[in-house]
Amino acid sequence: MPKPIWKGYITFGLVNIPVVLYPAEKKCDIHLKLIDSRDQSRIRYVRVNENTHEEVPWDQVAKGYEYEEHHYLLLKAEEMKAIAGEKTKRINLEHFVDKNEVSSMGLDKPYYLVPRRRGNKEYVILREALKNTQKLGIAKVMIHTRQYLAAIMPYENALILNLMRYHQALRKPSEFELPADKIKPYKISAQELDNAKQLVVAMTIAWKPEEYHDEWREALQRWAENKRDNS
Repeated sequence: MPKPIWKGYITFGLVNIPVVLYPAEKKCDIHLKLIDSRDQSRIRYVRVNENTHEEVPWDQVAKGYEYEEHHYLLLKAEEMKAIAGEKTKRINLEHFVDKNEVSSMGLDKPYYLVPRRRGNKEYVILREALKNTQKLGIAKVMIHTRQYLAAIMPYENALILNLMRYHQALRKPSEFELPADKIKPYKISAQELDNAKQLVVAMTIAWKPEEYHDEWREALQRWAENKRDNS
């Protein structure tokens, strides 16, 4: 069971659902460490003052808002909490939208919303309402010291909170040199397009995500096992 990262309430209208937020993503990455090849010691990064070049202890590290170049306002932890206010304990559902209107480009990271004691009934009501109407709930949520845009959606018997990217954080296709959206300038024949469509249809299968796995990770693990066995 992963550790919860947030506890609070989903609110909309007069409904209040006590929930706990758990990460839906399970980290399976293999992180290669930076090692000094001479004696296999770990190479570590340190927090260095750019003026004095001395290491800065954690208790002296602060967050700063740059209001002019090289001029900062320092924020203490209690000031960050005060700015966030009561929003730190609320997932306030502001609107509902058709699920097909939300692009996958806007979705970033999923979390499980798990009901706390006495919240099951309202949790199920919201889950089933979203399923039946094919809608997503759009909300703002404060996690730690940052506000996120989020979509709440049903997934099997769960509610998922998916952090979203703000519109201004996404690059537009017009920023890149892409082929025009019309096919006529590329002299594509009807036969070429039909052949491509037939190939797509022929290669289409039922989506089974469990059949896809990290082949590079598995190959690296086999290499490490063989290396240890033969050393």
